[in-house]
Amino acid sequence: MPGAIGLALLAFGIAALVWTHGEREILGLAPEDFARLTALTALVLFISGSLFSRYRGRFAAFVGHLVSWVVIFVSIIALYTHRFELESVAMRVMAELRPGSAVTIAPGEVSVRRGFDGSFVLRGSAEGTPLDFIFDTGANVVVLTAEAAERLGYAGEDLSYRVPVLTANGRTMAAPIVLDTLAVGDIVERRVRALVARPGALPQNLLGMTFLDRLESYEVRRDELVLRGRG
Repeated sequence: MPGAIGLALLAFGIAALVWTHGEREILGLAPEDFARLTALTALVLFISGSLFSRYRGRFAAFVGHLVSWVVIFVSIIALYTHRFELESVAMRVMAELRPGSAVTIAPGEVSVRRGFDGSFVLRGSAEGTPLDFIFDTGANVVVLTAEAAERLGYAGEDLSYRVPVLTANGRTMAAPIVLDTLAVGDIVERRVRALVARPGALPQNLLGMTFLDRLESYEVRRDELVLRGRG
């Protein structure tokens, strides 16, 4: 019965809109508001009729199913409302499972977990190319391995090894370059001075002070490194 009433109401609404050419108020409502109200009411009546037919004589089952759908609906709303907090939690869990993953905990603020070897290895990118860097406040500049520089398109013949540097393997010479972009998480710095070590002289890229000095701050909290950009 409610379903039939809903269909009749929908037919009435369509007829009223056609009669007024959708230009005059109907029952004190603007045509678009009347159309929405008619469609919504018809839909509610149609669904009510379907439920009435399905659950006739089974009120307890109806209540049980209704409660289940209400719980599902409320859960979806709650998950959507707290989606950003849940995303942050998920990113932190990922960081724990994969040390080095740069987790954006706020705009311009990145967190990295300490690696199993005790160092902070950050997954960033230089000129759009993904690279891993060791956080090193003892390095005056960002230093790239020869292999990393080659990935960025810096060939050996294009480099001038004229800057003396001290590495774990001893003294060597490095070539100065300028990186168009250097990024860790959503912190992006442009025109960053860097050096390219000779082949075999450096095992890993170093995130040195020519990047770190541009930040608002950086700090180590036990096993967590937090970088804050200037925004």
